[in-house]
Amino acid sequence: MPSVVLYQTCERGSEHMKRMLFVYNPRAGKGLLKPQLSDIIDIFVKAGYEVVVYPTQSYRDAYKKIREFDTNRYDLIVCSGGDGTIDEVVTGMMQRRTRIPLGYIPTGTTNDFANSLHIPKGILKAADNAVNGIVFPCDVGKFNDDVFVYVAAFGIFTDVSYETKQEVKNILGHLAYVLEGTKRLFNVPSYRIKVTYDGEEVEDEFIFGMVTNSRSVGGFRNMIGKNVVFDDGLFEVTLIKKPKNPIALQEIIAALLIEQVDTKHMYTFKTGHITFESLEEIPWTLDGEFGGEHDEVVIDNLKQQLEIMVPRELVAALGESPEDTVEKPEKLTDMIKGVLDKNMSDKK
Repeated sequence: MPSVVLYQTCERGSEHMKRMLFVYNPRAGKGLLKPQLSDIIDIFVKAGYEVVVYPTQSYRDAYKKIREFDTNRYDLIVCSGGDGTIDEVVTGMMQRRTRIPLGYIPTGTTNDFANSLHIPKGILKAADNAVNGIVFPCDVGKFNDDVFVYVAAFGIFTDVSYETKQEVKNILGHLAYVLEGTKRLFNVPSYRIKVTYDGEEVEDEFIFGMVTNSRSVGGFRNMIGKNVVFDDGLFEVTLIKKPKNPIALQEIIAALLIEQVDTKHMYTFKTGHITFESLEEIPWTLDGEFGGEHDEVVIDNLKQQLEIMVPRELVAALGESPEDTVEKPEKLTDMIKGVLDKNMSDKK
């Protein structure tokens, strides 16, 4: 499908009109963006942009479009969709020699990355931020020869996003991740992995591991430590050991949900470079999409190499530790505990 070009007469005297490439996923988040497309473009044009609009046509289409565009033609890229779309766009951008700033309008199910960067949840407010916000140099992850925006993970819960059908994601929202995940709690695979970072070495049986640059993963803000900074060249790493009995499994889930991350069942630390080595190939997920199966993974933090538009009034908070404590999701804890208790009683 050809791109659609919209023009406006420039009203800035001799100043050249800026040009934007707007790439969006028309299927993300119940197709929320379509009814507001005209208003979004109007915001862009009023900000002084000539806009080229491109609705993605297939999987990885956003990646191809961003990787191949002519840098001389555009001043800004804006994309809209869920975490999968932003992952494609950033991956394409990072593989270019010349990069330009990126604006993001989140329309997916959980939008972890956008929430962490304080990008507005409302579509029109996010569109305004994309053109009137301020550029923030954000860290990005290199995963072997691939790229991820905010999370690389393996183990329990990590395949939930790409195995949950789009229709289920749209209807259940955040609970899609929880409900699909709880089905797996009693048949959890574990992997023996050697982890090397900053001169340290850990070898253990793990059911879950994640390397993150986000204050939220899977819609849960409590799964990572509070002191997350997006431009410090460091990732937050969380590794969960294989529980030896159902009580240990309950302790792990409870610890995650009430923010007590550093327990006897977990390793947590920060690093800018980490390797994972295993005898078997392990499936990984990158930003909620399947990242392949690997027996060796090398992850590096590409410090401040992504320029993304964020709200001017909140940019300072992205380089600081958030001071506000997150409300504990007691109802969610009770729900998962209920599932665990029911399964244990069924086994008796």
